[in-house]
Parts: sequence; C-alpha cells; structure tokens
Amino acid sequence: MLTGSIPLTSSVVVEPVTAEDSDPKAPYAVPTLMVTTVSHSVSAFYAYSRWLASDQIAFGIGMVGYSVLAAVGLWCILFASSNGKISRKTGADKRTAGFPFRNQEAPKKHSGKKSS
Repeated sequence: MLTGSIPLTSSVVVEPVTAEDSDPKAPYAVPTLMVTTVSHSVSAFYAYSRWLASDQIAFGIGMVGYSVLAAVGLWCILFASSNGKISRKTGADKRTAGFPFRNQEAPKKHSGKKSS
C-alpha cells in the first residue's frame, strides 16, 4: 500500500510511485510492500492462534483484517509491480521450467511450425 499501487484518496495523485527505474522511490517500493505483506501475514497467524486459544471475537476480527491486508499486498506484489511473476494476460506463472514435469502440450502446439 505504501507503493502507490492502491489509491488512498479519490483525487488523482500528480506523481504516483511507480516501479520504473527512473522513479527515485522505485528501489524501495517492492521491498516495502513485501515487508508489510509478511508482517500482516504473521499478525494474521498470531491473531488466529490467539482466537483459537481464547475464543475472543476481537482476535477473530483482527485476523480477518490482517488477512485482507496481506491478501491485498500479495495481489500487489504479483500483479501491480513490474517484476511480477504472474502474466497479466493469461494468468500463467512466467517462472515455469521443465523440472520435474515436462510440458506435454507444448510440442503438440509447435509440431507444425518450422524453427529457424
């Protein structure tokens, strides 16, 4: 949320924070987002464990709030940053490799094409 990926006001911000290399705040955007996402995830787990132990509704509400913030942070890391690993067009993971499973469909798709 500190990266500017989610607007906190209804007005248009003149200079939003971007993940581009030319932006002076860019080196800090994604690491800050990762730290806050991990923090909210840990806090959600702690609130969940306290809720199981004490059955107090405040811990349950806190767990839901922290979980929502952690989910929004994860979404921003995956889709709102320029170095996200999930394709915006197809939703596929761009880091896939052949180990330990091979892609059986790729050779079928490309069998009629001529390689240069």
